[in-house]
Amino acid sequence: MRKFDTKIQYLKYQVLREVAKHAFDGTLLESFNDIAKVIVKDKPTMRCCIYKERAIVAERIKLATGGDKSNPNVIEVIDIACDECPMGGFSVTDACRGCVAHRCEDVCKRGAISFDAEQKAHIDKDKCIECGKCAEVCPYGAILNFTRPCVRACKIKAISVSENKAAFIDNNKCISCGACVYQCPFGAICDKSYILEVIDLIKESKNNKNMNLYAVVAPSIASQFTYAKTGQVVQGIKELGFHKVVEAALGADIVAINEGRELVEKGKLTSSCCPAFVSYIKKSFPDLTDYVSNNLSPMATISKYIKEYDPNAKVVFIGPCTAKKSEIRTPRVRRYVDSAITFEELQALFDAREIEITTLGESELDDASYYGRIFARCGGLADAVAQSLKEQGLDKDFTLNGLSCDGIEECRTALLRLNKGVLPNNFIEGMACQNGCVGGAGCLTHTVKNKTITDNYGKEAAAQSITEAIKPLEEGGLFDD
Repeated sequence: MRKFDTKIQYLKYQVLREVAKHAFDGTLLESFNDIAKVIVKDKPTMRCCIYKERAIVAERIKLATGGDKSNPNVIEVIDIACDECPMGGFSVTDACRGCVAHRCEDVCKRGAISFDAEQKAHIDKDKCIECGKCAEVCPYGAILNFTRPCVRACKIKAISVSENKAAFIDNNKCISCGACVYQCPFGAICDKSYILEVIDLIKESKNNKNMNLYAVVAPSIASQFTYAKTGQVVQGIKELGFHKVVEAALGADIVAINEGRELVEKGKLTSSCCPAFVSYIKKSFPDLTDYVSNNLSPMATISKYIKEYDPNAKVVFIGPCTAKKSEIRTPRVRRYVDSAITFEELQALFDAREIEITTLGESELDDASYYGRIFARCGGLADAVAQSLKEQGLDKDFTLNGLSCDGIEECRTALLRLNKGVLPNNFIEGMACQNGCVGGAGCLTHTVKNKTITDNYGKEAAAQSITEAIKPLEEGGLFDD
């Protein structure tokens, strides 16, 4: 068993691995019940009975095979798995001493506080408006807010509770960041998988000599697969059947150069690299969309170059981001990127094909510069834009005043200030996930958050500057064997 952060992650991986095994063998359609039995054996380990556990696994299999096609969101709720959390809200705990002061009653403007025969407080949920005043004044701290983990994780308030007490996602607000996916302790919220698309592409590439399959790998790969070397992971991807493995960080180098120029032209700019951040602006701050950089994301930028260079190319993005699965479906990007999977799904592919990457040799991955690679952590994008201004000589007449937003809450604060015209910064780097891409919901592990790992990976790059990294692209020889 690999080391996963939680048992939920391991369960998700098991389903993906078994689905991938049968998909490669061509036996998937006949194997749904067999997969459930492989994962849930003779007795339940996580639910009340074996029947419910298998029913939930069956829903996970549906998500692993593409999910609800009528739902445009890549994040879905498994209703049958979402029945154990309390409704949430403020509740009085056993720490209540039945004091005489009754400060909680005095501060409640809705009359929601009452007392039993022992003077212990109780909250009427029909009257309570969740203001939290009672919790603030209780001298014993006996009133706590039992917010559901998914609701607490969603900082944009896209999650509520339906009539059947299951989580409900408002697609008009959701930005597919996946924060709720990782935080749900029951695994009742999950991102749908496009792993079958990738397997089909792998099969097609083996049968069609005129088709070349490229993997575009996010720079945050350096913080994943901690049990192996990055070069072994790259070789493993090639063993799966990919023709080439290319760094998304090279796309980041290109974006840094172009965003530097665009920033100077416009005078004020927000980054376009994080699809969840861009989606947040469009859904919650539509008046600010003109500030969003016109550049494609690094993933789409390098994929565009690949397809221009190789008309027979098919491209799969591999990274930590659930929002990328939404981005590749947008009209502007879908012509360049054919599918996307997470690091979790890549591990499932390795094991489905019985590829033990620790036994492999190392395959070189050295397309990008230090600055392209540090896009993986918060602050890296702003540093790269500053470097691009310097390399292009644009810093002589223009002073960058960047603001790196670590997580969607910091993004919200910056956008509110920009909307009111009181933001002093002229460039906003928006990262929806805490710590940047290294904290993405699709990471194999979320425990590695030290920026030093990303920076050290950047320092291993052969190119000493952004200009040096993108020079082979301009000369048209980057992908030559």
